[in-house]
Amino acid sequence: MRGAHVAAVIAGILLAHGGVQRAQAEEPAFLALSGGVYDALDDDTAGEFRAEYRFAEADKLWLFTPFLGVMVTTDKAAYAYAGLGLDILLTERLILTPSLALGAYHDGDGKNLGHTLEFRTGVELAYRFADRSRLGLGLHHISNAGLGNHNSGAESAVLTYAIPTDAIFGR
Repeated sequence: MRGAHVAAVIAGILLAHGGVQRAQAEEPAFLALSGGVYDALDDDTAGEFRAEYRFAEADKLWLFTPFLGVMVTTDKAAYAYAGLGLDILLTERLILTPSLALGAYHDGDGKNLGHTLEFRTGVELAYRFADRSRLGLGLHHISNAGLGNHNSGAESAVLTYAIPTDAIFGR
């Protein structure tokens, strides 16, 4: 969770100083596929797989890009969520994206997070290729923010490949 807070502070500083630049004049929508480790800092570690739809530049809400996603683990846990991300251009090719999401969680045979309603905070650092696809490393924390009597939370580390949807479906 500390990493997500650090990312939020960095994003706030960059916003305050005008450091947030558009990742590209017209960023496309993306299909982002991820795989990695769920509950990486605890003893309920499992494999994690995600699919996200990240909306295009034209669909932004002020500076924020909406996204929808689903996550499943090898322990049959599932999380369906919606959220907002902020692309921060560090260089022409490096993009830092802090994000916040809200969704419904089912623990399956995996970790009990204490509530169906769970929040996800995180950050992704991605390299943008010439074809606009991105390869990134994401760190995320899922927690119910004290809504339940139990709030153990879980951290994830994932590798993500984001493919422009126009490359998949054409324009």
